[in-house]
Amino acid sequence: MSTKSESWGSRVGLILAMAGNAVGLGNFLRFPVQAVQNGGGAFIIPYLVCFLVMGIPLLYIEWSSGRFGGKFGNHSTPYILDSMVKGRILKYIGVFGIFTNIAVAAYYCYIESWTMSYVYHSVTGTFNGMSQADVANFFNGYVDVAHSTTGIPYEAVVFYIVCLLLNTFILSKGLGGIEKVAKIGMPLLIFFGAILAVRGLTLGTSGASDIFPDANAWDGLNFLWTPQYESILDLKVWMAAAGQIFFTLSVGMGTIHCYASYLKSKDDIALNAVSAGFMNEFVEVVLGSLIVIPIAAGYLGLDWVIQNAGFGMAFQTMPYLFQQWGSTLAIFAGLFWFGLLFFAGITSSLAMGTPWMGFMKDEFGWGKNKGAWSFGLMALILGLPTVIFFQEGVFDEYDYWAGTVSLVVFAMLETILFSWIFGMNKGWKEITSGADIRVPNVYKFIIKFITPIMLIIIFLGSLFKPLNNDWSGNVSSFFSGNGWALDNGSIIKTIFHAGIKEQIAAATDPTIIAGLEDKMFYLNIARLLLVGLFVFISLLVYLAFQKRRREGRATL
Repeated sequence: MSTKSESWGSRVGLILAMAGNAVGLGNFLRFPVQAVQNGGGAFIIPYLVCFLVMGIPLLYIEWSSGRFGGKFGNHSTPYILDSMVKGRILKYIGVFGIFTNIAVAAYYCYIESWTMSYVYHSVTGTFNGMSQADVANFFNGYVDVAHSTTGIPYEAVVFYIVCLLLNTFILSKGLGGIEKVAKIGMPLLIFFGAILAVRGLTLGTSGASDIFPDANAWDGLNFLWTPQYESILDLKVWMAAAGQIFFTLSVGMGTIHCYASYLKSKDDIALNAVSAGFMNEFVEVVLGSLIVIPIAAGYLGLDWVIQNAGFGMAFQTMPYLFQQWGSTLAIFAGLFWFGLLFFAGITSSLAMGTPWMGFMKDEFGWGKNKGAWSFGLMALILGLPTVIFFQEGVFDEYDYWAGTVSLVVFAMLETILFSWIFGMNKGWKEITSGADIRVPNVYKFIIKFITPIMLIIIFLGSLFKPLNNDWSGNVSSFFSGNGWALDNGSIIKTIFHAGIKEQIAAATDPTIIAGLEDKMFYLNIARLLLVGLFVFISLLVYLAFQKRRREGRATL
């Protein structure tokens, strides 16, 4: 076993860093939207069930796998898995744990840079006097790099590069830099969130106007928290709830493995994993549900929220709503809201750099500076297309393959490896070793059977997503002999650009057809970049294996 050159400064720092890794933009932007689109209160029940039978088990698996691999001086998933399950091929499953982080960081930092820009524009009063349409158009002008109308030439590119430089600089300081950011960022995030949540709770009907006379913030809260039991039987709601768990806990990425690999062999992981998980759930379920939806419902009405709920509400709607509080309060509200999103983003994006840095240090002796700046350079090369060609769909293509499909595939494979190849008996011993709490024995059964089955179902559900996401209707159709109609959002149809090809076939305007063909071209380029990254990391893993074999450290 090798001596670790780095370790966490304190247990609080570790938990905050792990929670910061999990608490991201999805807690405040994706969770409330998913809840609105999937039955409000009906979504909460399957969401909490999925957290207990899939989220917590995955946290246990990744924390214990990381600590186990760290005993042998391994700090990234290829050789963490290699230390658990012997076999030349199996280590390549761990490539997902490096690939996903670089690819996601490339576009995630772009969203993070939006929050930096919006803090600037909130403080300088850019949104003063803007109508709701004006605020929405501001965002559209921001992401249209070639024709930017936001005041600063190529503003999106400028803030993106600044954001990447900041992330890279902090990463170059190692675990100590990440821990300091977590200790500052997480408390500020919760503080800002609490202030805005209080406003969401106390807004009531005071935001109603002549245009939306029935607006009531409490309608938003009631919708989110009142169970609609008939929707619980809809498989679509369960699939959405399970998918949100991936986004909210940052499982299936490799970051948790990396963080946990710097623990000592007898350090607790059971309580740490649960603490970080429940802190994330508090931020998401409590704070995340008390800000966007209630405030939007308080001014625009619940019907408007249900019809328009989407990721863009945070940037296209909230600045307008803050203006209703007066110009001075709007500055503070914008600072708190976008500052909250920035801290949520940076604590997650910093975690994404650590698997690459750990791998390059372990296998090729790279120092923190070289590891961090090489990560930043790769993220820049991969990320600039998401900025420049945002409207052509490159951003969404990265998010789909790297931020969705890759997570599910890796989580499914690592769970099977942990439970069935490494072995549940050894796995359970690793989970409970040094534990400061008693892990319920039922989780031994859940991790071995329930969690893998759920992950396989999620993967197959993504692969064969039914038309219009109508799970109940398509299941009935299948068993009645009428077949299974695939949705254009299924993995199978997405591979072949089925949706775009249908639009081209239906279009008659040559300009529209040319635009769709151009979009398909850019999406193919995005895929080539992602495949190229995966192949590049796989090659590095192979070279590392050859190096280990020459040094007598390789396993077959």
